[in-house]
Amino acid sequence: MFGPIRQMSVNSKFYSAQAPPRIQGGPLPHVTIQCPVYKEGLNSVIVPTVRSVKQAISTYELQGGSANLFINDDGLQIISKEERQARIQFYADNNIGWIARPQHGDNFNRKGKFKKASNMNYGMHISCMVEEKLALVQRPIHFTQADETRAYERCLKEVLEDEGRAWGDGNIRLGDYILLVDSDTRVPSDCLLDACSEMEQSPEVGILQFSSGVMQVVHTYFENGITFFTNLIYTAIQYTVSNGDIAPFVGHNAIVRWSALQSISYTDEDNYEKFWSESHVSEDFDMSLRLQCAGYTIRLATWAGREFKEGVSLTVYDELARWEKYAYGCNELLFHPIRKWIYCGPFTPLFRRFLTSNIRFTSKITIIAYIGTYYAIGAAWIMTTINYFAIGWFNGYLDKYYTDSWRVWFSIIIVFNGLGNIALAVMRYRIGEQSLLHALFENIKWTFMLAIFLGGLSLHVSHALLAHMFEVDMTWGATSKEAEFSNFFIEVPKVLRKFRFSIIFSLTGIIGMIILATAPFVPYDWQINNFVAILPMVTVTVSHFLLPLALNPALMTFSW
Repeated sequence: MFGPIRQMSVNSKFYSAQAPPRIQGGPLPHVTIQCPVYKEGLNSVIVPTVRSVKQAISTYELQGGSANLFINDDGLQIISKEERQARIQFYADNNIGWIARPQHGDNFNRKGKFKKASNMNYGMHISCMVEEKLALVQRPIHFTQADETRAYERCLKEVLEDEGRAWGDGNIRLGDYILLVDSDTRVPSDCLLDACSEMEQSPEVGILQFSSGVMQVVHTYFENGITFFTNLIYTAIQYTVSNGDIAPFVGHNAIVRWSALQSISYTDEDNYEKFWSESHVSEDFDMSLRLQCAGYTIRLATWAGREFKEGVSLTVYDELARWEKYAYGCNELLFHPIRKWIYCGPFTPLFRRFLTSNIRFTSKITIIAYIGTYYAIGAAWIMTTINYFAIGWFNGYLDKYYTDSWRVWFSIIIVFNGLGNIALAVMRYRIGEQSLLHALFENIKWTFMLAIFLGGLSLHVSHALLAHMFEVDMTWGATSKEAEFSNFFIEVPKVLRKFRFSIIFSLTGIIGMIILATAPFVPYDWQINNFVAILPMVTVTVSHFLLPLALNPALMTFSW
């Protein structure tokens, strides 16, 4: 509330608040905008994103640069014939380069639990093969741009014929820099020149991550709440990075140096060069660590304001899956499955390399602390249950080093729900984002929803962590980008199916607490009616019970 904020408006090693001086004279670098898509709606999702990107490309071309849009379409060979033809025609009409790989199982393996990384790798592999063929083309003095275009088209056709199963067309060449966007992204119309200027002037930067706003779709109270939470996270990131922490890489709305990606490429059993990890769920976190270990830095740019926009989870199912994916991915980066500890050790080679790398010590602490939050969340339901019985049955007999859940819970309420909301409102007021009263009201308004959501995460996060430890299969599909029809009668069986274990845990805990506190047949020594033992357990069980109910707007819909 009283600390300095000037650092949020000046440039530093990991933070860019002011756009750099623009490149003057000489050719501007070529930029490729890479966008992975799946089975999203063409008109509702893909077309608005392409229009936004095309506007940025047009502006950059008027400034003297060149850019191309490269779509990695993982759904084209899966969707219906009519939808497929509409997409291909749209790509052709808008001069979009695209690659579509075969569907999974048709003598083709789409690797990874989350297919985005292998989708982008495949598209970049085809592009690199085209470049290899183009490098063999003889270019005499009179070789014109028309000759270059014909040579490119011939090379692309040969690569696709050699590959046999890939579909593609248009300009799929990769430029000096790659702007990564999602299928539901909006970009500022004038951002490419400033981004390229910054990357050209800072060769040590591997990724320039842009601070983003939120593009809302359905405007339900759940989406509104997640919008608030996402903006809160970006504000916190902005503050910590401006104070000297290294910037995070979130996987989209970021410009990447192509030569940096090439420097950390690898080859696996598929025998072609890959860039994104297909063996990790959190491919963006893995990419960030590998680039930092290679000597590159990640920088956060806020000079575009919140004009970069991203979609957020539209349902509690998608948001919960996102947290499970992050937890699984963090455990994947740190630990081998327990079965492999005997001959591989507990820690992965990437994590060992990270610990011994020349990355700044404070940045290592920050990254490990971030990863540790998932273990803290995952352990909450276990530790609270143990605390309930320990305090309820052995209060006064426990060692002094033991801090009971009541004290921890009370501290969290004071620090996060109390002082945290006030401090966030004051900071947003001081940096000019919002008025003080509006910021304070908004913070308080979403406190209850976030308490339910974060309080109900524990069982699901621990499930993801243990699933990796014990090699239990988990898969995640693409996040929904558009509203889907649902109602009370559709949601009830879905909730009972997807949340059956958390509901059983909640009801068992609530009924058990009532019995141990009030039932006359329970022996006196077994009764637990201590307030400081009951309240934390009530918080955990009730939050898990309310998560799929109170945060599910479709349950309130009675329509056909």
